[in-house]
Amino acid sequence: MSRADRARVGAYGAAVCASAYGSMKLAQALGANALADKDPLPPHLREQLLARDPLFVASHWLLAGAALVGVIVALATVRPWGARVPRRLLLTIVWTLGTFMIVRSIGVLGFGFVGDTLLLTGVRPAPVEHAALAHTLARWDLLLWSPFFLLWGLCWATAGWRLHRRGSPAGSGGKAIKREPRRLTDTAK
Repeated sequence: MSRADRARVGAYGAAVCASAYGSMKLAQALGANALADKDPLPPHLREQLLARDPLFVASHWLLAGAALVGVIVALATVRPWGARVPRRLLLTIVWTLGTFMIVRSIGVLGFGFVGDTLLLTGVRPAPVEHAALAHTLARWDLLLWSPFFLLWGLCWATAGWRLHRRGSPAGSGGKAIKREPRRLTDTAK
């Protein structure tokens, strides 16, 4: 698979991941559980989420809308109509999203592969009153959410790489082709 094809797959992958995430958030906004009970939140926020607190319902609507925008941004990196969007703006959005999602999946903020592994191995203690719940949510995060955000972030990064190289002609392997100006003597031959 060529580098351009991998980048195209990354952009479409980011769009698919955004669609899946947005669909889940839309379902939650409309009242479905849709993995809401597997969301790695602190217990008091988790209770508000499951009780359908108006702030959480509103946040689900916002996240579903943001996911729709994410689909459009991902497609803008590979579709011809995306050339009308300022390239620097697209680059900033794509690289920011990719970086954020990869960092979230790694877990420097507490969730993610590192944070979940530390909790499940006992290096970082779970809250005593919610230890069983913390271990269950860490397992879900380790097996579902962290890999999903890593995949999504890598797709964004790949799309960003393509966007960075977009100025070069297709089929040139990412290298710009330098063309010599035509001379009048060349046309006479």
